[in-house]
Amino acid sequence: MNITWPNFNRNQLILLASGGIILLLLLYALLRDSSDIVSLDEATHIITSNRVEKAGMDSQYLYLSTADKGVVKIPIANISPQLTAQLKIEVRKENGWVWFLLIFTLIGGAVWWVMKNRSIEILQPKEVTVTKGVDSESLSQSSAPTPVKSTVRFSDIGGIGDVKEELEEIIDFLRNPKRYYNFGARMPRGVLLVGPPGVGKTMIAKAVAAEADVPFFYQSGASFVQIYVGMGAKRVHELFAAAKKNAPSIIFIDEIDAVGKKRDGGRNDEREGTLNQLLTEMDGFEETSGIVVIAATNNIDVMDGALLRAGRFDRRIFVELPTAAERVSILEKYLHTIPHELSIDEIAKMTVGFNGASLAALVNEAALLCLRHNEFQVKMEHFLAVKDKVMLGKKRLAILSDKQRHHQARYQAGKTFMATWFDLPFEKITLSNDTITPPTAEPLLKHEIEAHIRIHLAGLIACEHRFGEHASNASHDIAIARELATSMINEYGMGHSLVPSEDEVAGLLKRLVDETHILLERYERSVNKIDDILSEYEHISKSLAREVMHDVL
Repeated sequence: MNITWPNFNRNQLILLASGGIILLLLLYALLRDSSDIVSLDEATHIITSNRVEKAGMDSQYLYLSTADKGVVKIPIANISPQLTAQLKIEVRKENGWVWFLLIFTLIGGAVWWVMKNRSIEILQPKEVTVTKGVDSESLSQSSAPTPVKSTVRFSDIGGIGDVKEELEEIIDFLRNPKRYYNFGARMPRGVLLVGPPGVGKTMIAKAVAAEADVPFFYQSGASFVQIYVGMGAKRVHELFAAAKKNAPSIIFIDEIDAVGKKRDGGRNDEREGTLNQLLTEMDGFEETSGIVVIAATNNIDVMDGALLRAGRFDRRIFVELPTAAERVSILEKYLHTIPHELSIDEIAKMTVGFNGASLAALVNEAALLCLRHNEFQVKMEHFLAVKDKVMLGKKRLAILSDKQRHHQARYQAGKTFMATWFDLPFEKITLSNDTITPPTAEPLLKHEIEAHIRIHLAGLIACEHRFGEHASNASHDIAIARELATSMINEYGMGHSLVPSEDEVAGLLKRLVDETHILLERYERSVNKIDDILSEYEHISKSLAREVMHDVL
């Protein structure tokens, strides 16, 4: 029989030995003979006065049990047989040390069994796996991801009509993958949701999983970033392995830019290793894997180009701040179960720039204020009272007054006209944001860069035409226009010569400003029509802008 002995370190051996010594002392204290020895006179007095309740004898002593003195003993050699003739004496077996050894053996065996089979942490050493750069504690924290069943439906989310249309195809693919395989079509492996915080990107991903009725694996990009080299890549591999076992399924990576930032040449082994593993896993998809990766980011500009190429995140969906009509839809969802007496349209008009999360907070704060005042219905005054709290309690939102709203509509109308005139790629422009594709790293011709500069100048020039002034929010566009103009002259050699002069950047900007002035003045009717649409609906699509310009022109 082979006996496997556990391996103990020095501290564990000391602890085990100390425990054994303490056990021996306890057993010795319990089993040792603790009775007092008395003289012959005292023993004679106890016996003759009939105070003995019980008597016993072994090979050395006579034991007398009394009510007042307890158990006493006297050597047998010191007492005569005549004195003990009247006592009923029991012969005591000398097996104390036998019991001592038996009890010690039983207790020691129990401790050994616990150490061997129950893996008590104090007595049994941990199993240590030595991995370069990773300790065992960190490895124990890496457990296989588990899917969740999403309960969020598209019907629970308001104001995402455009996004829903984009994702219906993904949902149908997850429900009926064979239809696409048999037709020879390949669905995109990755869908990237791009938009500012609070617009509901996570809820949209959950809704896709619920509508398709597939497992949903959620991870944040920050959870892959570990201090130990190799741990981030390991977590990525575990995530995709778990998704494959539960296919068809959805992997959702929130804030993916935390792990997918551009590689700028700076050394970061862990981040680059994690990103490379993510790229490898997405390349390793089989056509029939049934896995769709959905990711969310607030800033697509910082993401590595390898993630955005075809075959990875090749479908991008922009989730914008809600328009007036979309805010009405969102508010109706949140006010559905709350007693109210108000115009939802009026609330939507006064919340330009609110995202879905801010609208939820606004409704909740108004309801709490109503309860605080012991009223039965939420009214407009409750919303007006808490609006500033929602605006200023978190990051300040771009909430517009009526005057600012008119300026913003004119500003965006100028940019929309110019982007449509030069046919630059965009889907729609809203009152609070524009999604005109910026110049990329691809080679651009001189007139293409100038077109982008004109767009960034068009908003402030349109405001100058209408109001004689422009707002401070033009600073971002002005900075981009200056940057592009500087790059054209100093980096791309698009000035009068390859050796630029000091005044060429200013001269280029002045020429483009003058040309933009002329173009916007000539087609002011088109700009006015686009302005009216933005003021009323808070958004305009490229196709509608083209129709407006065609009709007016």
